[in-house]
Amino acid sequence: MVVGEFVETRDLIIIGGGPGGYTAAIRAAQLGVQVTIIEKERLGGVCLNEGCIPSKVFTHAAKEYASLSNLSSLGISTGEATFDYGELLNYKDRTIAHLRQGVEKLCAANKIEIIYGEANFTAKDRIGVEVGHQFEVYEFKHAIIATGSTPVAPDFLAKQNERVVLANAIYNLPEMPKELIVYGSDSLALEVAFSYQSLGASITLIVDEKEDFLFDESINRELKRVLKKQKIKVYSGFQVSDILSSAEDVTVHLTKKDKTESVTGTHMFVATKQRANTKSLGIERFEIEMTEDGFIITDKQMRTSINTVFAIGDVTSGGSSAAKAIKQGKVAAETIAGLNSEVDLTFLPTVVHSIPPIAVVGLTEEEAKAAGYKVKVSQFSYSGNGYAMITNEKNGLTKVIKDEETDLLLGFHTMGAGAVELISLGITALEMVGRDEDLHFPLYPHPSFNETILEAMEGLTGKAIHMPPLKKEIAIT
Repeated sequence: MVVGEFVETRDLIIIGGGPGGYTAAIRAAQLGVQVTIIEKERLGGVCLNEGCIPSKVFTHAAKEYASLSNLSSLGISTGEATFDYGELLNYKDRTIAHLRQGVEKLCAANKIEIIYGEANFTAKDRIGVEVGHQFEVYEFKHAIIATGSTPVAPDFLAKQNERVVLANAIYNLPEMPKELIVYGSDSLALEVAFSYQSLGASITLIVDEKEDFLFDESINRELKRVLKKQKIKVYSGFQVSDILSSAEDVTVHLTKKDKTESVTGTHMFVATKQRANTKSLGIERFEIEMTEDGFIITDKQMRTSINTVFAIGDVTSGGSSAAKAIKQGKVAAETIAGLNSEVDLTFLPTVVHSIPPIAVVGLTEEEAKAAGYKVKVSQFSYSGNGYAMITNEKNGLTKVIKDEETDLLLGFHTMGAGAVELISLGITALEMVGRDEDLHFPLYPHPSFNETILEAMEGLTGKAIHMPPLKKEIAIT
């Protein structure tokens, strides 16, 4: 290794070019800050290259393939449908490459310097970058850590192989799984289960040691109904005691109290917890405060315990979310540029691109009751929605939760076609401290999935047109 003789200076250095990192870079450049990104591998990070984008290519393909069975009822004949797994992988790779090139062009257009190499802090105001046999040192005015996170295999999984994989490999399998065992209950596990099932795999879902999913109880009931309808076998509350993998298949041994089960498939996907990518940065030498589980502690401006160093995205607490990282990146950039900006993740939505999709924000009914609210709820089934009938998208529901004493809206929970788009209205309403009248007063397009929200809102006060009337209490005299 050859150490550079000169220390170069930079205004802002961002370590990591994922969605949080490159967003922060572009926003800072818009505000006149000189920006350098240090990226170890590829711009776009895990989200673009291994996570969000590849998974949505698969979920979109699965949705389109599943929808073909509805066409005959509309008088459309397409012949026998076939699925080419190899071509889907090619499309995924082309999509990733196209989007990554778009990020590269945006960075170039904003005059952002990109350095490819391994970065670590050599001092509180200096970062060293190893590029091949070269090692250069950069002094910075501000730095943003945006290095993301890595899947952590659970104790029962000694190692990955071609048949037992984590999130970084599930959308790069060399062959289409015939029988896929999915371990987990988070968004990724559900997306893997639904997409591969729709594309032709037989799915077994092991809900990781829990008795239920982590949504509102109404969404959980509908989700389990749809899983059963799709013939996805679900094991809830079981622990994995052992995994045996051979060249042809995978066998998983499960235990639940004194009950044992065995499941065999051609492949297994394991959804895992994430570990912040901070180990190689050397920040522990400079007293940057971290949580017990290794995530960097920040304030609402994303500033760490070192005033000039910020952290965003998966290296901070609060789970893995590109939406979170993008918002944090903008706030960090604006703070560095001297603007008054802060992050509030109270109403960060949870989105699952299942079939049909799930999107939720705010409190569940159980959480609202536990928080001391006098809770009133209303839900409307997609089976009562005209547009859902037209499109044959009748699975799902929209549920709203409010405080009966103040009419304050507390939560939105929807599962059904268009749920990912519909949840934006719920987020806006919660952010604006909305009440039920704020959402049942406006006009809604007809026919549309949007009307599931209108009906659910009107159901809070017994005004919903396409719901049975509320039972009235009979006064006894």
